[in-house]
Amino acid sequence: MIYVANMAKQHEATEAVFALIDCNSFYASCEKLFRPDLRHRPVVVLSNNDGCVVARSEEAKALGIPMAVPFFKIKPLIKRHRVSFFSSNYALYADISKRVMSTLSKLAPDIEIYSIDEAFLELSRLSSLHTMEDFNHYGHLIRRQVHQWIGIQIGVGIAPTKTLAKLANHASKKYPASKGVVVLLESQRRENLLKITPVEDIWGVGRRLSQKLKQLGIKTAWDLSRLEPEHARQQFSVVLERTIRELNGESCLELDSIQSKKQIISSRTFGRHITTLREMEQAISEYTVLAATKLRQQNQQAKHVSVFIQTHRFNAADKYYYNSASGDLLLPSNDTRELNALALRLLKTIWRSDYRYNKAGVMLSDFYDAQLYQTQLFDDEVQNTRGRYLMQTIDRLNLQQPGSIRFASQGLSQDTQWTMQRRYLSPAYTTNWKAIPCVR
Repeated sequence: MIYVANMAKQHEATEAVFALIDCNSFYASCEKLFRPDLRHRPVVVLSNNDGCVVARSEEAKALGIPMAVPFFKIKPLIKRHRVSFFSSNYALYADISKRVMSTLSKLAPDIEIYSIDEAFLELSRLSSLHTMEDFNHYGHLIRRQVHQWIGIQIGVGIAPTKTLAKLANHASKKYPASKGVVVLLESQRRENLLKITPVEDIWGVGRRLSQKLKQLGIKTAWDLSRLEPEHARQQFSVVLERTIRELNGESCLELDSIQSKKQIISSRTFGRHITTLREMEQAISEYTVLAATKLRQQNQQAKHVSVFIQTHRFNAADKYYYNSASGDLLLPSNDTRELNALALRLLKTIWRSDYRYNKAGVMLSDFYDAQLYQTQLFDDEVQNTRGRYLMQTIDRLNLQQPGSIRFASQGLSQDTQWTMQRRYLSPAYTTNWKAIPCVR
């Protein structure tokens, strides 16, 4: 192994200070938010079609319920320990996430939303923070604010690099004495944590790479940090080189600003197989409507539409079939009617009878800023304006009462038999007026 010099001993050696905020057991915490009776009860959240466990509360983890275990395998344990279980409520989780991120944006000038339950903050521009004690105090302030305003518990990891902030956050949850905040701005504290952190726990080091590193005697984060960066680049990759530099306090990964997505995919596994074109048209229309709504929320227009359908890949009793088709609109649009018409035309080019389909999806891409709206020379501008107002009205009504306005091609009911099974779905407390609890 090739070693490098000791880590810089002073935080002043680097200007950047990152905080990684991670919501604790996010999906399960959202389910508990409006159910005080579940405060100390084990809770699990199930995947699409209620297939397997995708989230667990701390109480559920303590019972030994593993991640991704099929739901039917733990039913005896659930009954024995009175475990509460829920279908994935994506509308609820997305809304609570938005509220958490909005709160964080008020506490730091720069934020990168990393996932639905994680965000990086850059704290170096906060003039009131100088010492490690200042940053530790601010970390606890962030925790209190998010819990007070939203009701969600979070972990806070603060460090001079994103990779170290990830490790600090992991430690904030693993070690109760930290009270949810770990600050790694002193070299000795970093060294102590790196020496007890397995190499596979490092952000960006996967299982396969960790096995190769262990064969070289690199078992901990500290071992990896002593590897010469240039040697790591030659033997492995530039990604591992950056990781080593970050472990040594050298910031290589900047904060990414919030950017519009380059594509939107709306796809689901069906609750039961689809065998008729009419039902598949309803499914494709449903997914196109969802994708178009997201497109307008991002203030974007799309020109390229793709559609795919497939049967079950691993079911020997069914013939396997997968196909996709793509096409372009003449001009970019976020009008559901135009996008849906193209999606349905594409579907008919790939539809094959005598198959039992279990999944389909729609993808929108080739985005344009909706503010830069372009029309053809002989387009009817009045008609285009009416179309935009129509979409805005539909979005507003569906926001007030989800599913109140539907397109004919979607079918008359949201509760069709092929839709994703969510038998244990909790109410949409924050996005549906009818789901708000009543106090009597």
